[in-house]
Amino acid sequence: MNLNFQCKHFNELSVVEFHDIVAVRLKTFVVEQNCVYQDLDGKDKKCYHLICRDGMGNIVATARILPPGISYGEVSIGRVVLQEELRGNGQGHELMNKCMAFCEKEFGRVPVRISAQKHLERFYNGHLFFSTGKDYEEDGIPHVEMLYTPLN
Repeated sequence: MNLNFQCKHFNELSVVEFHDIVAVRLKTFVVEQNCVYQDLDGKDKKCYHLICRDGMGNIVATARILPPGISYGEVSIGRVVLQEELRGNGQGHELMNKCMAFCEKEFGRVPVRISAQKHLERFYNGHLFFSTGKDYEEDGIPHVEMLYTPLN
């Protein structure tokens, strides 16, 4: 599948783009995972949004990149989501690679913190994120706090 990635600050997104980002997130996090939660938490307006489009221009994956001080003291990545049909064939790794490349370009070689669903811990280990030892439940789903620390 031909995928196209771009990263935009919230202020650069069109109304249609933001609508489609939220639609992808709700489809996965609310409908598919059967989890009612407040997706629009006010942080989107302060973030960069990585958008992945298919060959038809549809948004099929997304993640938000939060500058330091919004969720954590460090840069963080959240709301990482791929449409179900993209999972299992490396597209998630490509999405995370793009996120990390943007973080380094925008913020330098800095630590990056995430809150990951516990069942995805090994996936994020593959991107050099490691547990901080803080496991918790969020919205009825086990999570783990993870940190990427750049090698010098």
